Amino acid sequence: MPSRHTLDCRRLLCPMPVIRVQDQVAGLRPGDELEAVCTDPGALNDIPAWCRINGHEVLELREQNDEYIVVLRVGSGR
Repeated sequence: MPSRHTLDCRRLLCPMPVIRVQDQVAGLRPGDELEAVCTDPGALNDIPAWCRINGHEVLELREQNDEYIVVLRVGSGR
């Protein structure tokens, strides 16, 4: 059964949020979901671009309380 994980990327600047997401995804299974909470607005572009390249699906992008949240589903090609 897929699981959902949260990753705190607050106070990290590019490229660190993407690197942290990449490291976290490496330990997850296809179908698992990861919510990355960032304070760098660039994450709303950088993480989805990384997902496209690596075969993961972006489920949600949102801004909330000066934070930028990206929710992705791990693809089978990780």
